[in-house]
Amino acid sequence: QVQVKESGGGLVQAGGSLRLSCVASGSIFSIKAMGWYRQAPGKQRELVASITSGGTTNYADSVKGRFTISRENAKNTVYLQMNSLKPEDTAVYYCNAYISIQTVGEVTSRDFWGQGTQVTVSS
Repeated sequence: QVQVKESGGGLVQAGGSLRLSCVASGSIFSIKAMGWYRQAPGKQRELVASITSGGTTNYADSVKGRFTISRENAKNTVYLQMNSLKPEDTAVYYCNAYISIQTVGEVTSRDFWGQGTQVTVSS
């Protein structure tokens, strides 16, 4: 079994910072990409940032210059450093990992999601 688990959410005032962490564990063959998504009440889930195993990053326009995604491949861990937080960043943040699993005779790959962690930014 594979599990993806986030930590680090909480309540912070506008202008403050938070760091989210996400670790993937279990029978993992490889992880191609990891990323963070968020979903605010009444809105669709949206990509915040992603990073490949080679370190290529991608950010939503709304967080560029404020958020930084990083990854420790050896630990199957991804981080999201969030600075200059705004009330509109309030959402449940989900970790996503595209994971390959080796079974007898083949390798299969699919997305795995964490349960989410709440980030609330007060004005």
